[in-house]
Amino acid sequence: MKRVLYPACVAAVLAVAGVAQAADFKISQSGIEDGQRLDEAYVLQGFGCSGGNTSPAVSWQGVPAGTKSFAVTLYDPDAPTGSGWWHWVAFNIPAGTNRLAPDAGNPAKGLMPTGAVQSRTDFGKPGFGGACPPKGHGPHRYQLSVHALDVDKLPLDENAPAAMVGFYVGAHTLAKAQVTGIYSR
Repeated sequence: MKRVLYPACVAAVLAVAGVAQAADFKISQSGIEDGQRLDEAYVLQGFGCSGGNTSPAVSWQGVPAGTKSFAVTLYDPDAPTGSGWWHWVAFNIPAGTNRLAPDAGNPAKGLMPTGAVQSRTDFGKPGFGGACPPKGHGPHRYQLSVHALDVDKLPLDENAPAAMVGFYVGAHTLAKAQVTGIYSR
């Protein structure tokens, strides 16, 4: 009976250690304040909105052991689509990276780390697209997430739809850090 308990105890300790380490993974700085209204810099310029359409700077710390790459996403679960709205999808961000510069989501500026991929958002093209909920629809949540992944690269490119990237990210996430901004008009 003792032989059965020992492996079970070791497995439990390792599981708790892994959870504790994943709990240390957090966004340490971003332009988005958790639970607060988004700055106009992160609002779309188009679709009736007149913001700066700039992706926020984001940095993270407490990376879990075994992390081989990162993905960064911005998602609105409140969009009236039945499936939310993907505003930013970036992946294959090298493991040594711990921050993205402001406006790194603009593919024309070339600010993403070498090897990183920005794929199609629900705006139909790669790169960051700011908040722009329908007028009068109420507050929307904009979830900025950094995912620590257990693979060097996802087998996708800039033409991959956001839902496909989300599937692969979900299958390879070791830990996720998130802040949520709010916006309405």
